[in-house]
Amino acid sequence: MLRYLLAGESHGPALVGILGGFPAGLIIKNKFVDTELALRQQGYGRGPRMQSIEKDQVEFLSGFWNGRTLGSPIAFKIPNLDYELRRRTGQKAQRWQVPRPGHADLAGVIRHRYTDCAPVAERASARSTAATVAAGACAKALLARFGIVVLSHVRSVGQIVADGAEPTPERLRRIRSKRPMRCLDAKAEKKMVTLIDEAMAEGVTLGGEFEVLAFGVPVGLGTYCQPDRRLDAMLSQDVMAIPAVKAVSIGAGLEVSFEDGQNAHDEIFPAGRSSGRPSVGGKPTFGSGFVRTTNRAGGLEGGITNGEPVIVRGFVKPISSQRKRLRSINLKTGQPGLAAWVRSDTCVVPAAGIVGEAVVAWRLAEQLTTFLGSADLKTMLGRFKDLF
Repeated sequence: MLRYLLAGESHGPALVGILGGFPAGLIIKNKFVDTELALRQQGYGRGPRMQSIEKDQVEFLSGFWNGRTLGSPIAFKIPNLDYELRRRTGQKAQRWQVPRPGHADLAGVIRHRYTDCAPVAERASARSTAATVAAGACAKALLARFGIVVLSHVRSVGQIVADGAEPTPERLRRIRSKRPMRCLDAKAEKKMVTLIDEAMAEGVTLGGEFEVLAFGVPVGLGTYCQPDRRLDAMLSQDVMAIPAVKAVSIGAGLEVSFEDGQNAHDEIFPAGRSSGRPSVGGKPTFGSGFVRTTNRAGGLEGGITNGEPVIVRGFVKPISSQRKRLRSINLKTGQPGLAAWVRSDTCVVPAAGIVGEAVVAWRLAEQLTTFLGSADLKTMLGRFKDLF
């Protein structure tokens, strides 16, 4: 079973991670991980640190022999270039005593008895998600050997909602690094960019919705036997744990809550028989003689994958650090004040989608290794072929 432990502060020397449970014999290229890290830094509305300072690159410290995994723990680090810049110039990290509403500032100060908010932000900062993306990239490298690919796109920013084409792997790959918002709807994307420009000028921030899709996932990952091991429950927790995500939906979970039972579920048809409805996938699911023409369930029924693409949506709030400051209280004086503005982004929805890919990929890889065993890649591939 896969597991990880991540550490590192926003303004510390580096982010680090230890990954356990990967099979022996897997190739994980630095260039692939670095590409994923670069995608996290991109997206219209990102702040100055991501645009001009950090150039995230992974350095693997253990777990490999001749370019392949050993089956032992993988250790890595991602240097914080901002730390080196501050060290060279003597510039100190920002300190503040007026907590930002919506951030961990106030609760963290009380919980850990700090005298100001900066120590809270060192770990609560979304900077930590760079390590999450590196771990997820390693999981993606494993999933790829089994034909599983995880991608994302932006569905909305503010009040602008995309109405684009069906999110196929080919379409999602095309927008991955060539669209400023990674949105399938070009017209909506232009409106999103304009809206972000307006928010930037006003000094406020914007939220929105991203969608993560995993293609090629076989039937049978997860379980209905224990509530905490249901795969939909674990994926919900994983995505909810991304900073600024305040709600999660599996498939069309929000939409079907307004429907009746006839229009909420995905009917099952024998393979090759026309259902009279437009095709979603156009081919049978793994090892089966049936097809679905809808995927409202998001590839999960009863906590188990059903062979359709796994779909998870994350709803991102506007981040709390903004130049147009909210009312708060000075922790030192007890008097009213305006919340601190800490160098930050205007919109993080595309970046959050990349983090969403990472956590979904990690969870699917964890379930795959649990199902197949993970001593070595060759054995896993053989079992996968026999079972699916």
